[in-house]
Amino acid sequence: MSTSSENSPYHHGNLRQALLEAALVILEQRGEAGLGLRDLARAVGVSAAAPYRHFDSRMALLEALAVTGFQRFSARMEAVAAGHPAEPMAAMGKTYVLFALEQPNLFRLMFSPQLKKDGRPGLRMAADTAFDTLRHVVGGDVSAGRIKALSAWAKVHGLAVLLLDGQIAIRAGEDTEVLIAEIIGGL
Repeated sequence: MSTSSENSPYHHGNLRQALLEAALVILEQRGEAGLGLRDLARAVGVSAAAPYRHFDSRMALLEALAVTGFQRFSARMEAVAAGHPAEPMAAMGKTYVLFALEQPNLFRLMFSPQLKKDGRPGLRMAADTAFDTLRHVVGGDVSAGRIKALSAWAKVHGLAVLLLDGQIAIRAGEDTEVLIAEIIGGL
């Protein structure tokens, strides 16, 4: 009689959440290319078919990971805004860049061109919520607030990508957070 997870009955508390959490770990360790549904099933200890009950394809899993990323990102941004920092835009910008540096593969997946937000309402809503947090802090009317928020987003996103790609070298003894704060200071 075999006791492998391949033959075990499907009994797992919140399998979807367990799959997402394991996928986030794999994503950060191996990158998006190293993430497959079979490997994910093995990591969680369920049959190879079990993930398909929650994600009909690898792309659906990637989309769910990006949504999770945007939700976590939005929560961090909202927490910064709720703290009423003296310079809210600079504080949010710093949080943005630090999020990217702490979770580079998730960050890259969230903004990946392969995950087009058109036709994916869950992904669109999660991304829009993150942007709306920034736009709310900027204030002003809808049009002017949007332009200010887009300008700030372009600056911090560009900084995050430059740091991730090693285009801005961190010098020996240089504090990354201080450097980020100095660059973003004028938001």
